[in-house]
Amino acid sequence: MKNKVTMQELLPFIEEAFVNNKTFTIPITGTSMRPLLICGRDTVTLTKCTEKLKKGDLPLYRRKDGVFVLHRVVGFDKNGNYIMCGDNQFLKECNIEHSQIIGVVTEITRNGKTFSVADAKYQLYVKLGLALLNVRYPYKRVRYYISKIKKVFCS
Repeated sequence: MKNKVTMQELLPFIEEAFVNNKTFTIPITGTSMRPLLICGRDTVTLTKCTEKLKKGDLPLYRRKDGVFVLHRVVGFDKNGNYIMCGDNQFLKECNIEHSQIIGVVTEITRNGKTFSVADAKYQLYVKLGLALLNVRYPYKRVRYYISKIKKVFCS
């Protein structure tokens, strides 16, 4: 059985890597960034965040309750704080301060193949995802109701 290491335990190693101008690669957990990132399959390479993030960037941050999250920047509030959302979610998380940012994803490794977030195909995926952000909830509701209808009529 594998021993799991928590993000809290990894944080000093991540910070040390950033102090030494190195990157740090971590595995993906959870489902909030599907379909782009899959738990057990993908890893991301983090780099120290040296400037203000842009819409579409993918930072690792720590919520005020201590939970570590990897979500996409989808906007900014009136105070300049980040608004985040997972690619598989529709609820936006507001008021994320720059001081909460640990690092930003620069590379993704899937099935042994690594690509940069500067890659044109990835950038197209990001633009499409951001454009469709506000239709995620209605889409998921329609899918849910269709599945319920199918169960009634197909059983």
